[in-house]
Amino acid sequence: MPTEAKEVAVGELVELLSASGAAIVSDHRGLSVADLHRVRTELRAKDISYRVVKNRLARIAAEQSGRAELIPLLVGPTALAVGGSDESALAKGLLEATRPFKVEVRGAALDGRTVDGAAVTALASLPARDVLLAQLAGGMASPLSTLAGLLAAPLRNLGHGLVQLRDQRAAA
Repeated sequence: MPTEAKEVAVGELVELLSASGAAIVSDHRGLSVADLHRVRTELRAKDISYRVVKNRLARIAAEQSGRAELIPLLVGPTALAVGGSDESALAKGLLEATRPFKVEVRGAALDGRTVDGAAVTALASLPARDVLLAQLAGGMASPLSTLAGLLAAPLRNLGHGLVQLRDQRAAA
């Protein structure tokens, strides 16, 4: 029989999971209350929510929010990190905040897929989404500018040749 407090907790988790495209699951063993407060404060500054959750309530919230890919990760003492500007920022923020405490990251649910802890670490090493988009745009623009230069070269060279011809005839 669910209590009102559990229903409220599930409702809050459903809101968190529905609003975010990514959720990282970690083990919170080894963190004292003061350490947990320090991690939460550091993550809150990056707009990331870090919550210790009961697995049963988290499973219910995952099903209700349509995030069933989280369910296999909910084993043992569990903390959820949700939020951030993008997946890379979420992973980077969590790993930086928990690095002094050696917290184990079990995995993450990213847009309908489940990835392991090693993939989360690799994701944290990526630049932010804006930087990746800028690199992509630069990579696409570079060949186009080279092509424009190559197509303009014959006309430019013809102009230089005509100027030299005029100068030769004027000198002769």
